[in-house]
Formats: sequence, C-alpha cells, structure tokens
Amino acid sequence: MSTVGALEFRRKFGEYQHQAQREPVEITRHGRREFVLMFAKHYDWLKAAAQRSHRTADAADVVLQAVERAEMDLEDAHFDDLLR
Repeated sequence: MSTVGALEFRRKFGEYQHQAQREPVEITRHGRREFVLMFAKHYDWLKAAAQRSHRTADAADVVLQAVERAEMDLEDAHFDDLLR
C-alpha cells in the first residue's frame, strides 16, 4: 500500500485514482493515516468477507473451552506485548 499526504493527493487525484485500482492508497494528514482510497470492487469484497466472519461471542462452547485450554509456546511470549 502506498502512502501520500493529503495535499499531494489533491494535486494528483487522477494519478492516485488509477493507482487505487491496483492497490489501496493510504492518505495522511499531519503524518497520521486518515483515509484509504481503494477500488470499489475491493471494498465490496471486504464488506462481503466481514459479513461472512463470525463474532467470538457467537462461538460454540466447545470452541471457547478449547481456546481457554490452549497454551502458547514460550518462544511466542513476546506477542503478549502487542496486547499492551
């Protein structure tokens, strides 16, 4: 995904419009991501995929119990830092 500042995006809108047909374009303001421009077909696919996913709260009891019993390898313990 390419990144562009808002002012540059406005100046070269047509160029980024064509680029968004190939890959999403991240638009930033003051160095922070604010928008993502993407091809409409890709957006439609993402919406459809989100509707196919299931909420954790709706998981069957057997799945919840398996997750509660699961243990992480010590070599992967650094992933806990991502939750903080």
